[in-house]
Amino acid sequence: MRYRNLGGTGIEVSAYCLGTMMFGAVGNTDHEDSVRIIHTALDAGINFVDTADMYSGGESEEIVGKALRGRRDDVVLASKVHFQMGEGRNRSGNSRRWIVRAVEDSLRRLQTDWIDLYQVHRPDHSTDVEETLSVLGDLVREGKIRAFGCSTFPAEEIVEAHHVAERRALPRFRTEQPPYSLIVRGIESSVLPVCRRYGMGVLTWSPLASGFLTGKYRQGRPIDLTSGRAKLTPARFDPAVPGNEVKLAAVERFTELATDIGCTLPELATAFPLAHPAVTSVIIGPRTGEQLELLLKGASLELDDTTLDRIDEIVPPGVNLYQPDGAWRAPALDDTAGRRRAPADRSAA
Repeated sequence: MRYRNLGGTGIEVSAYCLGTMMFGAVGNTDHEDSVRIIHTALDAGINFVDTADMYSGGESEEIVGKALRGRRDDVVLASKVHFQMGEGRNRSGNSRRWIVRAVEDSLRRLQTDWIDLYQVHRPDHSTDVEETLSVLGDLVREGKIRAFGCSTFPAEEIVEAHHVAERRALPRFRTEQPPYSLIVRGIESSVLPVCRRYGMGVLTWSPLASGFLTGKYRQGRPIDLTSGRAKLTPARFDPAVPGNEVKLAAVERFTELATDIGCTLPELATAFPLAHPAVTSVIIGPRTGEQLELLLKGASLELDDTTLDRIDEIVPPGVNLYQPDGAWRAPALDDTAGRRRAPADRSAA
């Protein structure tokens, strides 16, 4: 296992980070088996574990807490805050009121006194970023978190946060967690360059493109839309849906490339993000022990320039073949009032 410094924090993390979204109600409901998977990852050299309060409504954090009993000091633990937790108002977002409550809930579920990396899961335009940075800085001073970052923020939001931190003498985001894969390369245009400029660590999610790069879905072969990832989002995998044939064609070319260099498609897919100089660690999110073992086989794989050039020929740099589920979408695009002048204004013009 390779290790890298996390965004100038002095914290050393493994190049693979164990994502735990699939532990709990949405994935592996067997707590003991999930704990075994976490232990296997730690025994293989992974020292970086990422979770979030909203994963299975807090169940993932509870499983991680069980797994880290007696091993907490050796693990760099990351969690996240933002999404709705339970019923009622003011139980989500990036406000001081909610973050102060949410971090205590996460610490309790994780059975720990501190979180190494606490991440704001998505932007929140109802809260001034100054308030968010201020409360996160307070949590660092209180010792409840060691560092903080953001997740799935567009480049302009990252820049604004750094500008506010500098202007107000506040601590700044030290990491970003964006989606990145062989077929989702949009962050190469601005997010990754911005992260390099500010010296931020980057831990990327969904290297297998939510299952599309597992090798299970192939061009010209029947695709079962009633099970697995395809059952959750059948439109992404159905060959009859416009745009999917392009993705399936890319999978065929990537499969051929993986064979040529002597690895599997998942190994190629998880090795790819680590080739970018801005990326610190890639999050792998197995649901079973078998999936973890397959992913760990590629931990030492490094891609040479010839391979990277062939990847660029299949999907050019900066290109997304699809919009990843869960990625942030600007609210201004969904609210017509933010895009259209009022009728009176239009008539006056």
